[in-house]
Amino acid sequence: MADKDKKDRKAPKETVSRTKVKFEVYGEEMIEKEVKSSGNSGRIYLPPNWVGHTVKIIKVE
Repeated sequence: MADKDKKDRKAPKETVSRTKVKFEVYGEEMIEKEVKSSGNSGRIYLPPNWVGHTVKIIKVE
């Protein structure tokens, strides 16, 4: 019975929408860059004066 309870508590699989949506964002500056490979992840370098500020990343293609 305990094994069945464990299976029932699994987190639902994440679904990702592949359709285009429109975002309206207010901000101070915008930079368009390509994400570069970095190990098992991706990386974008931003200006040093952005350190400590909040940014939002939107995949456009």
